[in-house]
Amino acid sequence: MAAVNDWLRMRADLTPSRVALVDRVGRRGELTYARWNADADRTARFLAERLSVGRGDRVAVLSMNCVEMLDLWFACGKLGAVFQPLNWRLSPVELQELVRDSGASVLVYGPDFASQVEVLRSAATPLRRFVPLDPETAAAGDVHFSEREKVSDAPVRPAPVGPDDAWALCYTGGTTGLPKGAVLTFRSVMANAVNTAAGWGLTQDDCALLDAPLFHAGGLNVFTSPLVLIGGRSIVCKAFSADRVLELVAARRISLYFGVPTMFLTLQAHSGFGSVDFAPLKLVITGGAPCPPPVFETFWARGVDFRMGYGLTEAGPNNFGMPRERVREKLGSVGFPLPQVEVRIVSEGRECGPGEVGEVLIRGPHVCAGYWQRPEETARTFADGWLHTGDLGRVDEEGFHAIVGRKKELIISGGENVYPAEIEAVLAGHPAVAEAAVLGAPDPKWGEVPAAVVALKRPVTAEELTAFCLQRLGKYKVPRSFSFLAELPKTAAGKVDRRRLQAELSTRT
Repeated sequence: MAAVNDWLRMRADLTPSRVALVDRVGRRGELTYARWNADADRTARFLAERLSVGRGDRVAVLSMNCVEMLDLWFACGKLGAVFQPLNWRLSPVELQELVRDSGASVLVYGPDFASQVEVLRSAATPLRRFVPLDPETAAAGDVHFSEREKVSDAPVRPAPVGPDDAWALCYTGGTTGLPKGAVLTFRSVMANAVNTAAGWGLTQDDCALLDAPLFHAGGLNVFTSPLVLIGGRSIVCKAFSADRVLELVAARRISLYFGVPTMFLTLQAHSGFGSVDFAPLKLVITGGAPCPPPVFETFWARGVDFRMGYGLTEAGPNNFGMPRERVREKLGSVGFPLPQVEVRIVSEGRECGPGEVGEVLIRGPHVCAGYWQRPEETARTFADGWLHTGDLGRVDEEGFHAIVGRKKELIISGGENVYPAEIEAVLAGHPAVAEAAVLGAPDPKWGEVPAAVVALKRPVTAEELTAFCLQRLGKYKVPRSFSFLAELPKTAAGKVDRRRLQAELSTRT
């Protein structure tokens, strides 16, 4: 029987000849499950024999997407080691804090990040061994990743781990203070994969484009791990490229595609978008941030049942499924909980009724084990057996769920709750608006009022935007002021940096 920490051995036994990965970064071409498993075995032996990595040790990886990164993830699983993908958008100082927090002693790095690694070499961190994926970026004393080719690919005896042992440390976005490391266990990754395959109807014939960064739970677990579990295929790309997405969709090479809203906005702005038919894709889904309604409507007009998912690093990230035939009548809904996922909407300790807004609580085996070495924050967030997400949602009379914003972003104006995501969705519908963020601004009469920060596609006045909102929103929800920027600032996770915008707004009021 396959061990809980050796999925690739199981797949190599069951479907050895099926293609698991298509390498669009390096030169490895198509890898069957048998070949990939042998490569992961060799990688595990390399980590153990050359770098003394064993059960419980953390292996940090700083790299753009590549097949070698996936080798390392599954090799860590075989050894019972903990895979720590690092966010390459972070500064060297921030990266230092993450490796200090995890206690990783080994850092594997890609050629794009040699300069950041030079800073880490001289910093006071637990890192002792540096492993370049490209020997040309190596420094004296480094252990070249290419040396794994000298190691046997004989089957590795999986380490004796249990379902609740850690497999990966994925750090949250960190808009306030140091990011927290969500401990993804073998159980939580498996449960998400089972939930996704069953709830979204994935099969061995499905193929996903993997161009979301692997330092996010989305890159690892929206489609990648579910497809490994059932024997499907992933096309591995270094990063998002609109040209490549359109090429693969046009060639009917993929059946599944996931992206954050900015990726879909870029696709729809591409000159070739109108000539590519997305309709044959089985599933086109977005998540990670609120998605402007025009993105949905553009796909729907092309016959594509584009839909929205909801997840977070701490849970899944897949939590809901949407019936294809109800997608267009339920704009903004994420649907029903997937198998093994329990959801509650609560406010002030009581269950909310249909249409009432409250905090989203989630329970199930797909939820992570808490935060790495943060017992107090773990106890606060994972309370009474439920993950308190900090997100606000509601459920309608039919049981369809919708996410309306973050608890911390709620604006209370004259005693009325104002949800920024609702206003942002309206502003996104204006043809001149590229992006919008709505924040709370202090007001002597109302306590606080909504204020909008907008990036434009073409010139428009605040008066025009006010009139546009008044036609679609209650007056108390209409922004009292508009600020215009060339581009909204983003966090390292690629989301709008609301803390920075709020600080700038505070200095002007």
